[in-house]
Amino acid sequence: MPRAPGLSVRWRLTLSYAGFLVAAGALFSVVLLLLLRYAPTGRLVPARPGGFAPDRHDLLAVAVPLCLLMIGFLAVVGLTGGWLLAGRVLRPLELLGAAVRTAGQGWLWNRVRMPGRDDEFRRLADGFDRMLDRLESTFEEQRRFTANASHELRTPHAVMKTMLQVARADPAGRDVDELLRRLAETNDRAIDTLEALLQLSRVERTDGVAGPRPCDLALIMEESLEAQVPPDRVRVETSTDSATVLGDRAQLGALADNLLRNALVHNVSGGTVWIVTGRDPLGRSFVSVENTGPDVPPDLVPRLTEPFVRGTGRTRSPGVGEAPGSGLGLAIVAAVVGAHGADLDVRPRPGGGLRVVVRFPVRSVLQAP
Repeated sequence: MPRAPGLSVRWRLTLSYAGFLVAAGALFSVVLLLLLRYAPTGRLVPARPGGFAPDRHDLLAVAVPLCLLMIGFLAVVGLTGGWLLAGRVLRPLELLGAAVRTAGQGWLWNRVRMPGRDDEFRRLADGFDRMLDRLESTFEEQRRFTANASHELRTPHAVMKTMLQVARADPAGRDVDELLRRLAETNDRAIDTLEALLQLSRVERTDGVAGPRPCDLALIMEESLEAQVPPDRVRVETSTDSATVLGDRAQLGALADNLLRNALVHNVSGGTVWIVTGRDPLGRSFVSVENTGPDVPPDLVPRLTEPFVRGTGRTRSPGVGEAPGSGLGLAIVAAVVGAHGADLDVRPRPGGGLRVVVRFPVRSVLQAP
């Protein structure tokens, strides 16, 4: 939005300093002249023979020019000193302004890193640096998301195109039934990825939870388990105590589905999935899902909640299928957790696998009827 030109902050501070000094000098002069008006009109001291003895008019004649000279001197001192002091005070803002202009051009790597002791300007600069850290991290995540999403959506279409080209090149040797089966599997994979993206978008688009209702985490996890039949080679053990929270039923269902699907998909033959719901000693309702599997690199764990990030060496068990997961399961979980103001704890299990725990704030916990 265009703005009319105005004085800089430095000039305004300078004029404020000078104006204060001039006002103080003028007030002093006014008080002095008022006092002199009450002096006797006659001579103030006895005059010696041939000497001079001042009266009130003589004092006023001398005081008025001196007061005007003093006011002018204070104005010069105020402007000069105010300009220097304002420059010194505003120097941290100049550093901050330079960093803001650099960030506005897209260079988010620049930081203020203002030296000196703690004060309002340093706290402002430190807060700006933290904001740039968050922005840089967010933009980096968005770049990775765009690249990974493009790859994930391109791969199944490229595979289908290759299969069709091979079948077209060898009409006599192609197996139509096998071709249709593989095309259907690849198409299902693309549809699953798109559905997961839409689900993630719906959750992230909401601002918190609108119209929260009582929801039992134990019941939600049981319904999700019934809908997702575990493979024969993966065992599921449950310990579900009632844990009722205020939340969005659809979003909590998505959380449960993705927690369970992630634990089933990224498992090993003969592995186990443990599901626990209840309340911790602090009174918070929680749901915990653990699974067996290969070791997960600790440095990769913080990024597992980003879209399309998969753990190295984590694959589906033979009983689940050969196609990899969409890579959006924990990202959807993190989005639901953020919408409900809950805490998400993701960490590797000793011996392999992953442990994911979602803890809801006490304010959203309801006592079971």
